[in-house]
Amino acid sequence: MNKPIKLTITGAAGKIGYDLLFRIAAGNLFGPDRQVEFRLMDLAREDIQKKLTGISKELEDCAFPAVAGVTVTGDPREAFDGSEVVFLVGSKPRTAGMTRKDLLSDNGKIFKEQGKALNDVASRNVKVLVVGNPANTNCFIAIKNAPDLDKSCFSAMLRLDHNRSIGQIAKKLGINPGEIRKMTVWGNHSSTQVPDISYCENNGGRIEGQIDKEWQRNEFTPLIRNRGTEIIALCGASSVGSAANAALCQMRNWYSGTPEDDWVTMGVPSDGSYGIPEGYVYGFPVTCKDGKYSIVKGLEPDEYIKKCMMLSFEEIREEADMAQELLN
Repeated sequence: MNKPIKLTITGAAGKIGYDLLFRIAAGNLFGPDRQVEFRLMDLAREDIQKKLTGISKELEDCAFPAVAGVTVTGDPREAFDGSEVVFLVGSKPRTAGMTRKDLLSDNGKIFKEQGKALNDVASRNVKVLVVGNPANTNCFIAIKNAPDLDKSCFSAMLRLDHNRSIGQIAKKLGINPGEIRKMTVWGNHSSTQVPDISYCENNGGRIEGQIDKEWQRNEFTPLIRNRGTEIIALCGASSVGSAANAALCQMRNWYSGTPEDDWVTMGVPSDGSYGIPEGYVYGFPVTCKDGKYSIVKGLEPDEYIKKCMMLSFEEIREEADMAQELLN
């Protein structure tokens, strides 16, 4: 039997971490027969650690065959020791009156510390998925503080935007979401992201020819960019189930691969493709094989999409510059 996979979830006492934990334990990531050793990490406060202990007992009560053990901790070094798969979910949410600079300052400190701990104790082949927002910039900060790990060990979650886009296209066309392939979301996980259906396909061929440009630009793009805000207004809190599902989808493709006739969107360090300078964490179409991702090459976005892509990059660069200034 294979050794259990060492998997860490930060922010594990929160709603996304909780949802994610039980889905992985049920076998939705690696399969029901692949054992997982869980490390659940959250703030070292007594009340939070008490809650984590309660969650670990709930996990015991499920009697999932895939659960090889559970560790509860508030210490990043203990949480990441030998970890092979890491979900960085925990981050400070933006509240009323808080500027983006305030958010970057607070979360930058978290991801700086976690990047250093990952650098020191995680597996050299670890897969780190940054879920906590601002995801692209938090991922950039973690990478900068983990110089001994390859940049390809990190990705930021753009899969929620990818899935949202597929859901809306399927609704528009009256088809099953599973029929849609080759969706792309360029850029930042923010209101500047660029959902691009130019290469989307279904059983009827290219989707772009089935949907008019006016709907794409005036309805579809604003809807996807502002979907998170819409959910908060309706539910009084940010997305939970869809966010946990997106994290699971992104990691599953990264770990197990993408279908031969499809690609997915991930936030990954740029290699210079599509005019995006190297090193910045940017949303690209990628394929995954043998546990590694590769940016899809050779696409030719039109001038409108290119302009939007660069606007989103400028936001990423501003955030990265701000983060470096705050953390130096």
